[in-house]
Amino acid sequence: MNNAFTKLSNTDLRALVVGLRLGKVASPYSKLQLSPAVSSGLVGVVRDGLIQLENLGFTREQIAAALELIEQDRKNGPAIEPPIDLVTSGPEAPGITNRDTSVVVRELFSHAKQSVLVVGYAVYQGQQVFESLAQRMEQLPDLDVQFFLNVPRPDRDKSLSEILVAKFRERFKTTQWPAGCRLPAVYYDPRSVADEEPVRSSLHAKCVVVDAKYVFVSSANFTEAGQERNIEVGLKIESEWLARQLIRHFKLLHEHGLAVRAF
Repeated sequence: MNNAFTKLSNTDLRALVVGLRLGKVASPYSKLQLSPAVSSGLVGVVRDGLIQLENLGFTREQIAAALELIEQDRKNGPAIEPPIDLVTSGPEAPGITNRDTSVVVRELFSHAKQSVLVVGYAVYQGQQVFESLAQRMEQLPDLDVQFFLNVPRPDRDKSLSEILVAKFRERFKTTQWPAGCRLPAVYYDPRSVADEEPVRSSLHAKCVVVDAKYVFVSSANFTEAGQERNIEVGLKIESEWLARQLIRHFKLLHEHGLAVRAF
């Protein structure tokens, strides 16, 4: 029996159990089924392990139950890993199994229950990147979603700040958000487009906070390149303390006029 299942992170193990329980991962256990749930470097060995258990007579439900025992053992025993996952974009280094940025972001968005905070510098291909979040917002009308985004002023652009913000607002609504879906509340740093500011700033942070519990901090922008192609590094952390601190930080920025609402 291979030990692929014991190599899975807590997050991947839970995703695999959910996939088995929902029937999204089922015989004949293809790599395509496993890719959304398991880090790419372990897809092959996990598939082999599932097939091996099936050949021993295990049903899908029995495999899920066995994996849940591994989960429970980890919770009851001494911690074998911190509640932190390393997340990367781009080519995978040989011998290293990390979670993919685009997979983690979609997973966070699609499982949100109460609130989502998105902080980003650059947004392109947003209709693709935010599709799962927009769908979740349609499923849960009370889901509170707030974006803090950078509104840039191009070099030598002398347009009034309200014109730049209006252009940003229109671009986001028409090209960066899935059509026909409820919009998030969007905030920006007014210094980035200020008419009289001699040296302007940028909102350069990139993070996601979900349900005041899960935090993802990354170098990746909310673009197809940043989520999938560029070499990016991030951390997904399960920490209510850290999540609350980040939420409070951006809440206070807004309350003190350092982040204002665009729409």
